[in-house]
Amino acid sequence: MLRKICVITSTRAEYGALKNLLREINDDSSLQLQLIVTGTHLSPEFGYTLKEIEADQFNVTKKVEILLSSDTAVGVSKSMGLAQISFAEVFDELQPDIVVVIGDRYELIPVVTCANIARIPVAHISGGEITEGAIDDMFRHATTKLSQLHFTAINAYSERVIQMGEDPAQVFTVGEPGLENIHTQDLLNKPEVETLLGTPLQEKNLLITYHPETCESTQFTEQSFKELLNALQDLADTLFIFTKANADTGGRTINHLIDQFVTQHPTKAIAFNSLGKRGYLSTLQFVDGVVGNSSSGIVEVASFKKGTINIGNRQKGRIRPPSVIDVKANQADIAQAIATLYSKEFQSLLQETDNPYRQEGTSAKIKEHLKQCDLNALKTKKFYDLGK
Repeated sequence: MLRKICVITSTRAEYGALKNLLREINDDSSLQLQLIVTGTHLSPEFGYTLKEIEADQFNVTKKVEILLSSDTAVGVSKSMGLAQISFAEVFDELQPDIVVVIGDRYELIPVVTCANIARIPVAHISGGEITEGAIDDMFRHATTKLSQLHFTAINAYSERVIQMGEDPAQVFTVGEPGLENIHTQDLLNKPEVETLLGTPLQEKNLLITYHPETCESTQFTEQSFKELLNALQDLADTLFIFTKANADTGGRTINHLIDQFVTQHPTKAIAFNSLGKRGYLSTLQFVDGVVGNSSSGIVEVASFKKGTINIGNRQKGRIRPPSVIDVKANQADIAQAIATLYSKEFQSLLQETDNPYRQEGTSAKIKEHLKQCDLNALKTKKFYDLGK
């Protein structure tokens, strides 16, 4: 009997990290892939990125609508309640042998809770990380405790998962799966990127990806993002390529400010709900650096020998390569960081930077563990006590 592996994806970033694992599972004759697409993938407001999944010719087993047209705290909590109801029904229908989730999104909590109640083991990818400026930090650790199998990016994160009481025999350091796209995808060349962007690249080019610090208020998010925009508008001969915020509380505030900025600076700023993973990585080849507070700036950008200006506390605690410049959400500090990004000393440093998150064969390793693990042994958990 085929082992049924149920993989959940709710955002563009998740799908990019999961794509090679999905292929590994799909191509294994002893496994059956159940792919559930939910969250912002199904929302036109956030780019309707389901189309990217379908373009990659994956068979979507279920589309689960959970996103409400609100990014308030009440709206997000109601979305989580809808997810709880919906995934209880989906798991009862599909009867998967194991559920696979990645990362730290709030919608993971109802998903993995439903799986636990249904006695379905959960495999969690990218646990053990810290992002103190976002409530996702708590959701990530909660997902770890609701999972039985763990795949982390680096040894320090594995140690942290074990510190939370997880069985070391079920914790595997495999690298960051999303980095495989850089080496396995046929990336666009410069003319193709310019066609995608709808404009020629300029003398200088910066990719801007900024999300709310969800531990703070929406007012804090708005003011912090305005500090960034104020620093950008003084730069000459620079194209700003914005990718919009996800469905976090305060995300629509950021997206509204992006639209205003693009309207006010039509010759130097463009914005996208989503570039798609291939488009995003292809664009990274030709920009001078990334500015914002996305995990991509820390995990992916170093592989392109590019610099990242990381603003504020959203990624506080995540292990960084030397390519990351940390600054406060202050116009003057951001402007100084941009000057540092273009300096000869920093550009020289980038050429010597290795990405600590990369390992060979990450997705293949995860697939083999999913294929070989003893499912019965995963249905009960013991707390691993470091003191004994």
